[in-house]
Order: sequence, then structure tokens, then C-alpha cells
Amino acid sequence: MTTHFPRLAETVHSQQHRLPSLYGDFDFDAVPYRLTTDPSDASALPARVGDRQSLLDDPETVELMSIATFLGDIPADSYAALSASHSVSHLIAMLRTACQQGLDAVPDAPPELSSFIRALEDTPDWIDMSLVAEGARRARVDAALLAPFITRGAFIATFTNTYAALPMALTGALSGKRAAHRVNETTSFFAVTTMPGALDRFGPGFEAAAMVRLMHSMVRFHALTKSDVWDTSVYGLPVPQVDQMPAGLIGMYLLSQRVIRAGRSSFTPGERALVEFSRYRCFLLGLPEELVPSEPDDIIRQFHGRAAVLRHGFDETCRRLVNSTMSAYLRPTESWFDRIADAVERSYSAVGFMIAFCGGDSRAAARMGVDIGVADYARIAATAPFIVGRIAAVRTAVRVPVLRDPVDHYLVRLLDRRLVTYGKPEYTSDSSTYTPAV
Repeated sequence: MTTHFPRLAETVHSQQHRLPSLYGDFDFDAVPYRLTTDPSDASALPARVGDRQSLLDDPETVELMSIATFLGDIPADSYAALSASHSVSHLIAMLRTACQQGLDAVPDAPPELSSFIRALEDTPDWIDMSLVAEGARRARVDAALLAPFITRGAFIATFTNTYAALPMALTGALSGKRAAHRVNETTSFFAVTTMPGALDRFGPGFEAAAMVRLMHSMVRFHALTKSDVWDTSVYGLPVPQVDQMPAGLIGMYLLSQRVIRAGRSSFTPGERALVEFSRYRCFLLGLPEELVPSEPDDIIRQFHGRAAVLRHGFDETCRRLVNSTMSAYLRPTESWFDRIADAVERSYSAVGFMIAFCGGDSRAAARMGVDIGVADYARIAATAPFIVGRIAAVRTAVRVPVLRDPVDHYLVRLLDRRLVTYGKPEYTSDSSTYTPAV
């Protein structure tokens, strides 16, 4: 029985009659195997990270995570379902035009496209929009100077759980050369959304968020209607919003941990701006208010709560996805500089993954497909003074009023170059090109 989140529960159960072509046969009352509240079952929450039992004893947390495990994205799903009668390329072209020029620029725009765009435009009152631009400015520091060295490591964290990894495995989008493209797309998305005005209605970040939502909905549509591998009794709903939440709020989770370790219980004004920027970006990606908390304790509890009810699992498919992502070459050319840069980034990503997701245990990382050797530590030792020093210098400079604008201009120019390096993102997912990696 729903006690704490009746509105969200109603949204979940309304999916069946709002989009019967996709959800008509889905049983929203059947608990999938992936979801477990049994203390004797191993979960995705390591004991070193959080106390699972205290989370399982919290009915509000358990209820929220359970409901969100069934939450799709009706506006994007309805548009993606048109792929049954429209070409994917045509759907993408119409969405891009609507994002860049408005709905009036799309001849005979289907009502599903109009509903999708209006859902993106319907800015909620639970976000302080006056802080978003300042939050984006602050986020540019890490997007330009830190993200290029850790995104691959954070990206492969998605594949450390059998039940969360399968949707991407079904598409084959992370096998072979496609892995590099997807990693660069992800890095590009988070970078472009920090640019000045990017999240405005006709900004490139707004469009990128719409394209990411469509991509996820296309994967969801394929898994539920075309795949003979997807077992809803085991995996539940493909790409549920509860699995999108970690990517959207990972930065705020790490920030919240720093706040709590510092003995504080709330964010500073600057940190608050970062949080509101991330929350707005999460809204554009389709997450509801319930999944984007605004306070440090709540953000940490939400992250841990999701892992606490997600059954542990790491199989050969996960290992293949991790291996293909770690071995992917991400640079645009084969020049000596790009080859060196790729090797350095790969070392940072591997060690970062080991620290963040394996408790610093290199043997545990190796078992998951991430091998770390002497050469990796040597590359980090040789480059850390510059990379870490530059980040520290810029973070200090942006707090000095007279230096703030010049430093921000420098970061914008650097991000422009980064975006060129990442390549042109497509954010597409066409089932006709899928080569399942399972």
C-alpha cells in the first residue's frame, strides 16, 4: 500500500492506460527479481559505503525506491513509440527542429511531439531557476578540468550491476567502437549543459537533454516490444527513472559527502547554486521531484537507498561491457599527443573507478575487468602536479571577484575545444542497428 508517495504511485500505474502499446502487458504489481528488501540478499550497496539495514528499516526510502523502479517517461516514451510507424531518423529530425526552432517549425507535428516538448518547457516550481545560471558557471570548472579524466570510470559504474546494465547490452551500443562514441556522447552532454545559456529553451543543452530522453525511451521501447531476452519478471521495467537518478546527481552526491564530512548539514550559497543547476538538468532528463532531493542528507540517503534495494549481480555481460569501455580509444586522431592523452585519461579513469567503486582494492577492480598496472600509477604521478594544480588554481581564482570573469572565459574556451574533441553527439538509438552484446 502506498503511504508516502501517492502521487508518484498514481503516475506509475497510469502508464498502462496512457500508453497501452508499450505498457499494456506490463504487470506493475509484480515485484521483479532485481528489487529486493530481504536483508539476507546481497545488494548493490557495499557495507563500506552505507548501512543497508537502516535503509531497509525506513519505509519511506523503500517505498520511493520501489515505486521509482517502475517509473518510465510517458512524454518521451509516447514519442518513441511512434517508431512503430515512423522512421527513427524522421523522429529525431522533428525533435531537433522543435528544440532549435519551436513546434511551429515542424510541419504536421504529431501530438506526441507537442506533449514531449511541452513537458520539457514546463519548468517546475520546486527548482530555484534564479540559481541555475550561477550553478552552471560553477559547474564549468569541473566540466572543463576534471570530467575529462574521470567520466569513463564513472560511466563503467553503470555496468557493475547485471540488472541495470542489460538495457545497454541489448543495444550493442557499448561493444567495439560504439563504446567510444557513447562515452564521448555522455561526456559531451554533461559538458555542453554547463555552457552559458545552454539550458535555456533554445539552447544546445536543452536539445541534448531531449535527445538523451528519446534515446533512453527508444531502448525501453525495444526491450519491451522487440527483445526476446528482456524478462520483466527478472529485470522489471527497462531503464527506469531510479536507474537514471545516479547519473544525474552523482556530482551532488559527492558534494553532499564532502559537506557531511565537514560537519555541516546544509549547502553554502555557492553549493546551493550547483545543486539547483543539477536538479534542473535532472528535470530536463525526465526525473520527478521525488528523485531529486535538495539537501545533503537526503541526497546521500537516496543514492544509498537505490543501491540497498537493487539486488547484487555481476555477470559476464557486465564484464564485457566494462572491458569494451575501458579499451575504447576516445581521442579524435592517432597523433602522438592524442595517443598520450588517451593513455593518461584511461589511467585516471581506472584508478578513479578502483577508488570510488572498489574501495581502493585493485584486485577487486581486476575481477570486474579494470586492470591497473605500474604504468597507470606512473602516468598519474607524472601528470598530477599539472592537472591537480590547475584545478586548485582555477577553483581559487573563481572566488576572486576581479578574476572571476576572465577565468570563466578561459573555461568556456576550453570547453569549446573539449566539445570538438568529443565529436558531434547523435544521442540516437535505432533498433535496426542493434547488435546485442549478450
